[in-house]
Amino acid sequence: MLDNLPVLSHKHGDLTIEGYSRAAVQSYWRIPELKVGFDLGGSPWDFIGTPTFFITHAHLDHMAALPAYVARRRMMKMEPPTIYIPEEVVEPVDRMLKSWQKLDRGRMICQLIGVQAGQEIELSRDHVVTVFATTHTVPSVGYLIWQRRRKLKPELQSLTSDQIRDLRLSGTDVTHELRTPLVCYTGDTSPRGLDEYPPAFSAKILISELTFFRPEHQREKIHKYGHLHLDDYIERADRFQNELIIAMHFSARYPTHLIEKSVMRRLPPQLRERMKLWL
Repeated sequence: MLDNLPVLSHKHGDLTIEGYSRAAVQSYWRIPELKVGFDLGGSPWDFIGTPTFFITHAHLDHMAALPAYVARRRMMKMEPPTIYIPEEVVEPVDRMLKSWQKLDRGRMICQLIGVQAGQEIELSRDHVVTVFATTHTVPSVGYLIWQRRRKLKPELQSLTSDQIRDLRLSGTDVTHELRTPLVCYTGDTSPRGLDEYPPAFSAKILISELTFFRPEHQREKIHKYGHLHLDDYIERADRFQNELIIAMHFSARYPTHLIEKSVMRRLPPQLRERMKLWL
């Protein structure tokens, strides 16, 4: 398989997180087991096998590779992909793809679906995606993948199997749905994107930006432009219940060794043991 873009990989439980992210450069992610990806600032060759992508916003470092991804799937005779994007940008993104179609002389076929905060998307029998509001300089959203299971209703657990069967045959719903927040992806956001969506703090895996980390950085300005600072994580340390926090989208101004040394030194123990810096 061609290796044409950097891809890091991390295994957590039965899920594999793959991708790369640097602010103003490119962000692209996928979870092979769920057959989904997040953002398309770049498109590694083997990512074309992922049929569904959730794009958080239309900045170049998060969406520039969309035409290449769509065209490659058609070239490899794959089914047209499904792309979820903020509803406000559906029309200009559609025009952009049609412009590339004229330039490339190849059809840009995909299912482009606009989403809004509060919307729910059926991903599979076992998984559903909710859309939540984030705060950035352009229309933006985050996504949370929930695992869902059907369980016998508590009030029926004392019944025999025959009684439960009879209720089911009579048309009575004997189960209820249980949801577990599995993977949350925020894209670019100020702290409001986390604070106003509590499930983000309880998702098994949280993938969120940490663009700035130096003490002299002005947080008011950082928040104004829709980003997070290391101090935002430190102040909320007790709220993060996630098993794994992937911090990504670090500023391209700083080398990897400086980011790792500076961030890990200041993180409180309860975050340090669960946070992976995507570098």
